[in-house]
Amino acid sequence: MPFDREQPYNDLPLLPPRVELETIPVLKEVTAASRALAELKGRTSTLPNPAILINTIALQEAKASSEIENLFTTNDELYRGLSLADLVVSPHAKEVLHYNDALWNGARSLARRPIFTTNLFIEIVETIKGTNIGLRTQPGTKIANESTGEIVYTPPEGEDIIREKLANLEAFCNETNDELDPLVKMAVLHYQFEAIHPFYDGNGRAGRILFILFLLLNKLLDQPILYLSRYIIEKKTDYYKLLRGVTEKGHWEPWLLYVLAAVKTTALQTSEKILAIETLLHEFTERSREELSSRMTKELIELLFVRPYCKIKFVTDAGIAKRATASRYLHGLAEKGFVTAQKAGTEILFINHRLLSLLSG
Repeated sequence: MPFDREQPYNDLPLLPPRVELETIPVLKEVTAASRALAELKGRTSTLPNPAILINTIALQEAKASSEIENLFTTNDELYRGLSLADLVVSPHAKEVLHYNDALWNGARSLARRPIFTTNLFIEIVETIKGTNIGLRTQPGTKIANESTGEIVYTPPEGEDIIREKLANLEAFCNETNDELDPLVKMAVLHYQFEAIHPFYDGNGRAGRILFILFLLLNKLLDQPILYLSRYIIEKKTDYYKLLRGVTEKGHWEPWLLYVLAAVKTTALQTSEKILAIETLLHEFTERSREELSSRMTKELIELLFVRPYCKIKFVTDAGIAKRATASRYLHGLAEKGFVTAQKAGTEILFINHRLLSLLSG
């Protein structure tokens, strides 16, 4: 049957695709992307405190992935939302913070049980949306061009069919003896998840989280910090065009090359970003020894990178110092220009402005 954009794609082929995926151009890009990933994996191990990545690189991924879905917020609102428990943030910021939670919850789930499951997919989307959304069960979902309203794709319909496609996707992801390179499988996984479109909302963001989690599953990364969404934003038209090319024409190679280029480019950029964070952390540590009390601990300086919007409670909760000492240290850091002190209700936030500038640059 010819593909019809207006009809549910219940004939979406099961995996693996019945075409040659690992062509010579694809294998060449696999080599380059794998090398860049290995460099990134090595770079993450050089940070003295891996928790630094949680609220830096990973949160920027959450912000960018949400921007693809036209959910815009600012770093200031995000970090205030992380730091101030009683702060009411915008719905967009709330969804970005939920995305960040979904990414790290997914990583923890894989650490406990290293397989991909439909339940994992559901957990990711429900965390993103902050509600028990469940799989699609009702007909009528159609994907339209945002500008023209034209229907560009109608995903499979019927809960049984959706579950069948997801079970096949699980088997494909968890198979270890098929000899396909994991990066090629990752690109296939993402396409298939988006084509199944198993949820009413949140499919794009969940699919981008699965990119990262699949790298963790296959030990290509130790931390969920590959920043792919920024690349997709910059080449958003190509992203959607190439997904449609697989669906409508079976053109797998251009899609695979796009994903591999995204991995390679992003891994190299993220390595550079982590190196810049590491350099800034070293500068802060050395300056604090020279300009401030010798009793100020290295752990306090690291906390400014784990918590770019720091407050006295974070210092005391970390066991670094008691309240009076923590206050004195943070105000001392502000006086010397390490951080910027800002009033936030009844609290004071100490903002690592140089780190934030580095992240958004």
